[in-house]
Amino acid sequence: MGLQVEQFMCRSDNFGILIRDEASGEVGLIDAPEENPILEAIERTGWQPSVLFVTHHHADHVEANLALKSRFGLKIIGPTAEASKIPGIDETVEEGSKLEFGGKAVRVIETPGHTAGHISYYFEDSGIAFTADTLFALGCGRLFEGDAATMHASLSKLAALPDATIVYCGHEYTLSNARFALTVDPRNAALQERAQTIEALRSDGRPTLPTTIGLEKETNPFLRPHDPAIRTHLGMENASDAAVFAEIRKRKDNA
Repeated sequence: MGLQVEQFMCRSDNFGILIRDEASGEVGLIDAPEENPILEAIERTGWQPSVLFVTHHHADHVEANLALKSRFGLKIIGPTAEASKIPGIDETVEEGSKLEFGGKAVRVIETPGHTAGHISYYFEDSGIAFTADTLFALGCGRLFEGDAATMHASLSKLAALPDATIVYCGHEYTLSNARFALTVDPRNAALQERAQTIEALRSDGRPTLPTTIGLEKETNPFLRPHDPAIRTHLGMENASDAAVFAEIRKRKDNA
């Protein structure tokens, strides 16, 4: 028995996520972007949460913290480095913290770059990672509070997870990410095929997530600064991986 995941839309492009441990029945939330869609998901599933796992302090991830805490008595867990910015926080965690859900270990991975204290949660027994605004399908978060080297290091940590790891992200950005990815990695056949699939999914109004670490390593240019084809396309054959990553991020910011 593993982890059940209910993914749904919040705001304009945020994902809300309810999780349930099948063995224990414990229910949690990953971030709290908007109260009403979360309440609708709770009513639809019958899963009443007892804990909220916060990845970072941005308003579109913590807006409903206090309302949900008041309604359900949630314990709110979040990154130590951003504790003062997270409404209602009860417990702080960082890399190496001992954290459990449904009696099973949850690994906290510090993934700064988008914000200075961003963390991701890896439910190892189920092979599922919640990466919020660090790793997106075919993309990564903007560098609001970190530099390119910091984000590259964070993504490298996530890329080291098993290829079969299922990844849930914070936003539905995949279509625009795919179109950009093709501008820096145009000869990648796997990326071309994936882009077509994404176009079809979005045309039908269907989500593009979850993804997997293996698929991202194959097609996401932000995880591929070492790739010779990308380096040649950018004219950066002899640059460091971090420098190539920085150039890709700069181009995405200006796209």
